[in-house]
Amino acid sequence: MLRYTVLVFREPDGRYSVEVPTLDGCVTQGDSLEEAIAMAREAIAGYLESLAAHGEPIPREHEPPHVLTLELGEPTPPLKASTPSTR
Repeated sequence: MLRYTVLVFREPDGRYSVEVPTLDGCVTQGDSLEEAIAMAREAIAGYLESLAAHGEPIPREHEPPHVLTLELGEPTPPLKASTPSTR
């Protein structure tokens, strides 16, 4: 089963935009959250069908992306990178 993280944004006009980070350029929108999610499923399916038709590899999301909210204009401490410990 393929799974993809989607990012959903509420736009100023009340509509919803959806981006699929693993599938470069795969974006869509809907008037409601339900419609946006349905459109995202359709956009992902079409994207994958196009890749398959052109003999391109199907990207797989190995780990969900990290989603951060950054506030600008205030000094922030640098992020410390963490790595999995080896035992």
